[in-house]
Amino acid sequence: MMRQRLRVAIVGYGSGGQATALLLSADGHRVEVFERAEALGPVGAGFLLQPVGQRVLWELGLLETALRYGAPISRLYGETAAGRPVMDMRYGELDPRLFGLGMQRGALFALLDAAWTTDRCLHVGVRITRIDPAAGSLTDQDGRRHGGFDLIVVADGAASRLRSQIGPARLDQPYPWGAQWCLVPMDAWPWPAELQQRYIDAQRMAGMLPVGTRPDDSTPRLSFFWSLPVTAMTAPTFDAAQWRADVAGVWPAALQCLSSTAIPDGLALARYRDTVHHRWHCGRAVLLGDAAHAMSPQLGQGVNMALLDALALRDALRQATALPEALSRYERERRVHVGIYHFWSRWLTPLFQSERLVWAKLRDWSFHPLSRLPGGRNQMLRVLTGTRRGWFGTLSLPPAFLDTVANYALKRPAASAPNPR
Repeated sequence: MMRQRLRVAIVGYGSGGQATALLLSADGHRVEVFERAEALGPVGAGFLLQPVGQRVLWELGLLETALRYGAPISRLYGETAAGRPVMDMRYGELDPRLFGLGMQRGALFALLDAAWTTDRCLHVGVRITRIDPAAGSLTDQDGRRHGGFDLIVVADGAASRLRSQIGPARLDQPYPWGAQWCLVPMDAWPWPAELQQRYIDAQRMAGMLPVGTRPDDSTPRLSFFWSLPVTAMTAPTFDAAQWRADVAGVWPAALQCLSSTAIPDGLALARYRDTVHHRWHCGRAVLLGDAAHAMSPQLGQGVNMALLDALALRDALRQATALPEALSRYERERRVHVGIYHFWSRWLTPLFQSERLVWAKLRDWSFHPLSRLPGGRNQMLRVLTGTRRGWFGTLSLPPAFLDTVANYALKRPAASAPNPR
């Protein structure tokens, strides 16, 4: 076991950077975080924390608090605007103890930030422009050098400008489709324990995810998302009336929830990338989270994978006798897990966000029947929960963690029946 107390620099204070700071500080390493934003805060509206991500919060001692703020999700259901089922996935069919947890990004950010109290060192408004993996140094936007680090963790997100300084990417390209997001009050929403989606071909998609509350807001909320091409997101003009008509054409009930939302000012924009690297580490520097393996949001795994990266890096540092061995161990472990999600994310995205009408029609007619086949359904549920490892392996969850969620699962809302159409 490597007993050296490392001096660690983390670039980026998103979920992966926060979890890494917590885990490595708790192990006695001296951690400094460099965040380019002038004010701390989350990016995005809501997300689905899968069992694998919940496991990391359990390791951090934060799961019970997260459960108080999040909304337990037992079912993911999607149908066409005409009412044809496309997706119907229930966690309980894989394991009755498991569920997703809809959370506001603000809630997770606040929990992780408040938990980092051990030797906290956070530099805000510092944009790192260059890293030197051999020397263990950073250079910021003002030309100041920050040196003397044994380990540099690059966790600056999908749009990372530092990843190429670790090594060339095998693939690094933006997706032509993105999304608009906002939070709205849940009120009397009829599906409080489900992620619900509606589609018209692959060109229009709306979704509603219950995401609970956050420490500074006790109002239960839904996270609304609306898929659209990036070119439409950046268009110089925006017709709010047409936008509302488009949403109504897909899902009138969702539009009703947006009655008090300013359009477009009340909508946040999200863009996505597909990134695959030849290597994740070089010298004293290593990639983590979306900086290492950005993918589309179709599988909803971004936050979960970043949290798992942080846990795997901590474990690799515990198990190895030297830093190069630890970083190689970390990369091998995470590549085995992340690879299958990259694959499915890349192939599923055109079925839900594209101009490929024929593909969308095939999806509408085949996706749901195929998902009911016993073998295929188990595979899909494994991918959904984050517990698929490679093509046929399983990422095991600790028995003590399963006992914790089993106790909580007894209190979670039951999934409603499919809409009769």
